[in-house]
Amino acid sequence: MSKRHGSYGFDAPWALAGLLFGAIALVALAVVSFALDVLAAGLAFLLGGLYTLASAASYVYTTRRGKFAVWAEELQRLEGDERLLDLGCGRGAVLLMAAQRLDKGRATGIDRWRSKDQSGNGEQVTRANAEAEGVSDRVELVRGDMRDLPFADGTFDVIVSSQAIHNIPDAGGREQAVREAHRVLRPGGLMLIADFQHTPAYETTLRGLGVVDVRRRDAGWRFWYGGPWFGTGVVEARKPA
Repeated sequence: MSKRHGSYGFDAPWALAGLLFGAIALVALAVVSFALDVLAAGLAFLLGGLYTLASAASYVYTTRRGKFAVWAEELQRLEGDERLLDLGCGRGAVLLMAAQRLDKGRATGIDRWRSKDQSGNGEQVTRANAEAEGVSDRVELVRGDMRDLPFADGTFDVIVSSQAIHNIPDAGGREQAVREAHRVLRPGGLMLIADFQHTPAYETTLRGLGVVDVRRRDAGWRFWYGGPWFGTGVVEARKPA
């Protein structure tokens, strides 16, 4: 994986803050319990605090390095001349890695750029990152809703999405986003969706659309947001030619 030059923030920073606050609170309770000579409670609080701290460390690793390593491997299959769309591109973590491989292609990112989904999230930040990575000439950014994509049918060769579709609060909206992705993907095109929630539903939607070349798999420990209970699944699908 090549060195990253942009600034990519933290995914769902409120969740990381919660883990860190929880770890501090548990350690503080352990200190108080030991001071009061309540050894069993102190030990329980201490173990809980260390466990929560380890979860926070896992979260930091994933958002700062692990997810990049996983996506670097996923994107190795690009040949360099594709038109690629990133749904919910955020600050460009996946979008710009893909663009670096598209010496004859083009990468488009669509997002609403909300800061609660990613720290410092903003279109201007993504543009600055594209400049820093040296790919601004092959990247296009579009402000829009993934449930209503402003693109013609069959526009893209590859569609990717990383931890974005779950931000749509209702199941119908998430299904519509997957349907829209399928619509703008060309026949024979590749879709890769990484998410820590709802991947079985994404697979079901794609199969309902007639996609038979689809599989769901675990992205592994490098994509854990705190532990295996917040692991990331990947849905890989190929639209029928």
